[in-house]
Amino acid sequence: MTDHTDDAPQPIGTLAIQTIAMPQSANWNGDIFGGWLVSQMDLAGAVTARKKARGRVATVAIDSMAFLRPVPVGAVVSCYTQMQDIGRSSMQILVEVWVREDTGTLSKVTEGHFTFVAIDDTGRTRAVPRD
Repeated sequence: MTDHTDDAPQPIGTLAIQTIAMPQSANWNGDIFGGWLVSQMDLAGAVTARKKARGRVATVAIDSMAFLRPVPVGAVVSCYTQMQDIGRSSMQILVEVWVREDTGTLSKVTEGHFTFVAIDDTGRTRAVPRD
């Protein structure tokens, strides 16, 4: 017998944050607002960027974002991140969002490429540590 679970799509990267989609974040259709989801993705990317930068970071761009399916109220929302590229002060981070519904179904709902820069206490860019 062959186990086909190895063929199922899986999240890319490391779990950065996880939360539950609550009713106050729902739109008139009963699904979660896209803006709320983007904010969760930004937080997840910032967790990864801060760790690498060892300090303050700022979001400077969101490149190519695609919503694949709606997020229902009550779903466990998991944001996974993977560092794609590091410049002198910038970091390109892939953020994928997966949800697990009460049925146990795991589904990818969106992904986006976020760019963060390391900043100092005055808000000016600074170099990302290379180690």
